[in-house]
Amino acid sequence: MSTTTPSSTPSPPPRSGSGDDLDLRGEVCPYTFVAARLALEELPLGAALTLRFDHPPAAVNLPRSLTAWGQEVGAVEVDGDGWRLTVVKRTA
Repeated sequence: MSTTTPSSTPSPPPRSGSGDDLDLRGEVCPYTFVAARLALEELPLGAALTLRFDHPPAAVNLPRSLTAWGQEVGAVEVDGDGWRLTVVKRTA
């Protein structure tokens, strides 16, 4: 009988739309940043990723954490029952 251990690194939620949109609705901090970072790490420099989320603290925490990491962060915009944020990858 074999057992498997779960991966210690979470994989980002599936992207929706054209591949530049990451749906984080239903996720909470700090996972919103972890998932965004994992998704950005897969993209080339200069690529844009739109994040959609509904966890209120993420409206402050995501831009702050992404900026501290060296990424270009756009404005947080209201998007239905949540928010939308576009980030451009500027550093690996």
